[in-house]
Amino acid sequence: MKQNKLFSTSQIKNKTLNNRYIVAPMTRISAEEDGRVNETMKRYYERFAKGGFSAVITEGIYPDERYSQGYKNQPGLASDEHIQAWKPVVEAVHHHNSLLIAQLMHAGGQSQGNAYTNESIAPSAIAPKGEQLGFYGGSGSFQTPKAMGEVDINQVKDAFVQSAIRAKEAGFDGIELHGANGYLLDQFLTDYLNHREDQYGGSVENRVRLMVEVIDEVRAAVGPDYLIGIRISQIKVSDPNHKWAGGEDEARSIFSTLGNTSLDFIHVTDGDATAPAFGEDSRTLTQAAKEFGKLPVIANGKLGEPDKAERLVEKNHADLISLGTSALANPDLPNRILEGKELKEFDFKKTLLPIAEIKEHEIDMEIVK
Repeated sequence: MKQNKLFSTSQIKNKTLNNRYIVAPMTRISAEEDGRVNETMKRYYERFAKGGFSAVITEGIYPDERYSQGYKNQPGLASDEHIQAWKPVVEAVHHHNSLLIAQLMHAGGQSQGNAYTNESIAPSAIAPKGEQLGFYGGSGSFQTPKAMGEVDINQVKDAFVQSAIRAKEAGFDGIELHGANGYLLDQFLTDYLNHREDQYGGSVENRVRLMVEVIDEVRAAVGPDYLIGIRISQIKVSDPNHKWAGGEDEARSIFSTLGNTSLDFIHVTDGDATAPAFGEDSRTLTQAAKEFGKLPVIANGKLGEPDKAERLVEKNHADLISLGTSALANPDLPNRILEGKELKEFDFKKTLLPIAEIKEHEIDMEIVK
């Protein structure tokens, strides 16, 4: 099967992408202790750009020096020093005509390593399900977070705003708000983690409210021309089987609400992007985002096989494809396809990652499910 759609150009806002392949955000825990990125990370991101990916979305970047950091050695965009550290990375990716998008992530109650505090915050004082990830240096159950008050909520919104401004100053082509995988924005969306009785709890409309307010405030700060997207999932790092209680009706409410904001794209991730997301014979999460949100959609979830990804784009269920483990196994995947070379299978223990310094345990559990 020829990948005509995958290698056609596409447009999101004022950005032209050379093909439909994007590198998915993957936690690396390779930054310095103070959140500055380094030469190791520069080589990691540059290799994907050199390998033909039209865009790369960074690992989750923490936005402030309060409660947002999720893992030790996670990169930040919380200071002027962080801005300066990211600039050479952005330049390296741009050198190969690829876009670099900063994913801004507040870990909330799912934090398991923070250089600035030993506490965590969340919509309610409810610990996430499951265990901390040994891959990221954690162990045991998650601590019970502090329930957020009005001051905390305003500080979180300001943290996203300020880090988006820093991303723009560092030269990133846009930002992606991390509203997936059980991190803070997703915690507000999740019924069993959000027991609030104010305007941020209860109905779906209330639980998605913080996402909308963050989008609105970030847009006001960075201007109308800067690229802003959001990542959404049902599954979580600590709860990979979670489904929205309201099924497709809840999906309709979430995606239509997001589609009415100033977002430029929605990035959805699922165990398999082509599988029904809400029960037998239901829509996929990608279809739901596309139909209800009416924005460009990036699809993620077992799409490393080119023909499978091609069909998804050809059916107009998604506009772009993001790859995690397939990109780790094939950092030059777009070029390999064009050159007719065989793609390597991802092997957790045997796959050589792009940089010798990147260790096996740093592979992202958001992708490896």
